[in-house]
Amino acid sequence: MKDGSLGCHGRRSGIKGRTGGWPCALMVLVNQGLATMAFAGVEVNLVLFSKSVLRQTNAEAANTFSRWLGSMYLCSLVGAFLSDSYLGRFKTCVIFQVVFAIGLVSTALSTHLFLLKPRGCGKIGDLCEPHSPLETALFYVSIYLVAIGNGAPEPALAALGADQFDEDDPDDKQSKSSFYGYFYVALNMGCLVSETVLVYVENLGHWVPVFWACAGFSIVAYVLLLGRTARYRHYKPAGNPFSRFSQVIVASVRKMKLEVPEDGGLLYEPLVGGREEGNAPRKIHHTDGFKFLDRAAIITEEDRKSIQTESLQVDQNPWRLCTITQIEEVKCVLRLLPIWLCTILSSMVFIQMLSLFVEQGAAMDTRAFLSFHIPPASMTAIDIVSTSAFILLYDKLVVPHFMRLAKRKPWHPGELTRIGIGLAIAVVAMVLAGLVERRRLAYALLRGDEEEKSSLSIFWQTPQYVLVGISEALVYVAQMEFFSSRSPETMKSIGMGLSMSSSAIGCYICSMILSVVTDVTSRGGRLGWVPRNLNSGHLDRFFFLSAALIALNLGFFMVCSRRYKSATSLEKRERDDEIETA
Repeated sequence: MKDGSLGCHGRRSGIKGRTGGWPCALMVLVNQGLATMAFAGVEVNLVLFSKSVLRQTNAEAANTFSRWLGSMYLCSLVGAFLSDSYLGRFKTCVIFQVVFAIGLVSTALSTHLFLLKPRGCGKIGDLCEPHSPLETALFYVSIYLVAIGNGAPEPALAALGADQFDEDDPDDKQSKSSFYGYFYVALNMGCLVSETVLVYVENLGHWVPVFWACAGFSIVAYVLLLGRTARYRHYKPAGNPFSRFSQVIVASVRKMKLEVPEDGGLLYEPLVGGREEGNAPRKIHHTDGFKFLDRAAIITEEDRKSIQTESLQVDQNPWRLCTITQIEEVKCVLRLLPIWLCTILSSMVFIQMLSLFVEQGAAMDTRAFLSFHIPPASMTAIDIVSTSAFILLYDKLVVPHFMRLAKRKPWHPGELTRIGIGLAIAVVAMVLAGLVERRRLAYALLRGDEEEKSSLSIFWQTPQYVLVGISEALVYVAQMEFFSSRSPETMKSIGMGLSMSSSAIGCYICSMILSVVTDVTSRGGRLGWVPRNLNSGHLDRFFFLSAALIALNLGFFMVCSRRYKSATSLEKRERDDEIETA
């Protein structure tokens, strides 16, 4: 292999075919599917669990879910940092998936304590005796262990799967691009089983068996991950990126009075070849932009004394002199930040799908046929099918036909274009959810009773779930590709973590917005927009507010994406000029 990857004992990967490739990537996909199945078994009905067992209100249950899911996504950034800095991707997955299994076992045990009093508690509508602080604390510790154990290794797992392909090989490069889509499909397939089979069992009040089954899935996933340990291709962790970033900032500040040369070739870069034996990162070409950082690579007389030019080895003080590659790594991340900030609110619609959409469905007529009732959380299966189908058909159907009709020539939209289209569809989905809620309220008023029910069928939610699924396929997969491909080579997991951490902050912002809206709209003795009984509130207004916020975010995203494109085109032009000069 040419890319400097290593085998399980730290040796070079060797002949292509013996390590890496689709056999190892497929094992990563299976692990992701089973782990997601286990996680979704807890996630999908946590809102209704909070209402029926913990006896929380609609707003409290939605906030509990948003904060918990936000913590899970935030842990992904921590796991990505540990992966790229110290542990490596494989070790990160191995360590945190043990935490995941422990959390699921603990969740099953704590739920068993909850349901000991009174017997049968846990079905929707049942009342429970108050739980002791110890029992409640044990449950929260358990589910947060689940969040840590699932969130921390996820970016490392995605990066580990992508590592199995050689970027220097054109076929492997295409396979790596396809892997990200399949990774998200595997995630959705795991969710599909949980949101159809497991959620139905949970809706009958059988929480404990489901949580034990989830623990079993996590253990099987862990064993399968270890099954190809000797075949995985690895990259050595590159050290603390924050230290490397700080070195660039400190060195540039120290040389603030120096003038940056017009010729980037005069800046410091060791003359060592493209990669060292073991795992040296590829060098990055110098680019314009953020020129104040280039001062860190200006070679002063004092710097010259510390560089051993004869052996071509570097022995300089990194807090005084940094390489062009190190500076360009910082530039890469700085260019990503505006896009990252604009993707934060994009997760708002996906969080509401798993919380407020479920609560909306629980207040509708859930009859499907005869006496069979659809669990409200199972409606998210429509989102999963829509997402997976769109991803699988995207290259073969969507791009060649629909996009060709629009452009009259073959056209493959880039990651930023797909994110923008996905955000626009998310706005439509939230508006549609608000219109469905208005119709649900109209049918609820016709009933003339105090129940939190409406005679409107739950199948009216189908279009909003389909649109959310298509939006999710466009935004999340494009986000993974964008942040991974644009991140420096030594920070691929952190790039994935950035993508996932935007969802974390989005969860907290969604929770904060819901809390503020609930507080403001419930003043003066009013029930507010999201009360305990949805028939007495205005959930539709909250959906419309969400649509407006996402639309505003879309506007900022379009501005930032255009500016980012100009920066990347400049980088490409500079590389082309270097080739012509050579």
